[in-house]
Amino acid sequence: MKHKVTVSTTVNATIEEVWKIWNDPEHICQWCSAHPDWHTPKAKNDLRVGGKISTRMEAKDGSTGFDWNNTYDIVENHKTIQYHMEDGRVCRITFAEQDGKVTVTQVFDPESENTLELQQEGWQAIMDNFRIYMHTLR
Repeated sequence: MKHKVTVSTTVNATIEEVWKIWNDPEHICQWCSAHPDWHTPKAKNDLRVGGKISTRMEAKDGSTGFDWNNTYDIVENHKTIQYHMEDGRVCRITFAEQDGKVTVTQVFDPESENTLELQQEGWQAIMDNFRIYMHTLR
């Protein structure tokens, strides 16, 4: 695929705090949703090359949901995570610390079912939820 989608957010926290909250399944369940009507009731994360991250995303009313399963290709502590999705698409996440803030950036291969704009909005909403959740912890 030639098009990639990029989303990012910046939080006032240390790289260690951001890394932990981004990767800890208990915390993932608190911030990983693209819409207020959705939630992530379950998450598992085996953060190592060849390990898997799995999240269950559902509508809060129980009407629909899906499992999001990915396998890690790159894990560089406090710097980079890359995984591939079940359909072969790739997502790369970078963590950059500067002046007491950390910017988290995701660049991913879009799927073909939804528009690029819709995918960018949804993934950005998740990033925004991460930033908001991080700020509630401080």
